[in-house]
Amino acid sequence: MGGFDFYKRARIVCLAIPYGNVASYGQIALLCGKPKNARQVGYALNRGRLGDDIPAFRVVNSRGILSGAASFETADMQKLLLEKEGVEVEYAEDGLRVDLGRFGWKNTIDDALRFQEIFKSQGI
Repeated sequence: MGGFDFYKRARIVCLAIPYGNVASYGQIALLCGKPKNARQVGYALNRGRLGDDIPAFRVVNSRGILSGAASFETADMQKLLLEKEGVEVEYAEDGLRVDLGRFGWKNTIDDALRFQEIFKSQGI
C-alpha cells in the first residue's frame, strides 16, 4: 500500500533542481504538496533522509542565504559547489547569499503538474 511520503517526494524534486540554479526549502516543500513544510526539507537534507546523491548545495533559504553550511564537509563547500556551476555567491550582512532573481529555479505550473503525476504513479 502506498501513501504520502514526503521524503520520497522531496528526493524527486531535489534531483530536478537544474544545474546552475538554486531552490528554496519552501519551494521544494510546495512542489511536494506541503507548502508549510520548509523546515522538514531542511531536516531531511541535514539528516541524509533523501539519499547521498542529492544536490543539497543547490538548496538555500527563502532570502537566498546559504544556510546549510554545517551540513557540508567544510564551511565553504556549498559556496564552492555553487560557484563551480556558475552561481555567483556574495557576502551579505546575514551570510553568504545568491541572487534568487538570477539563479533561482523558475519552476512552472507544468513542472508542478509533472511532479504530481510522478507522485501519483509511484503511490507517494
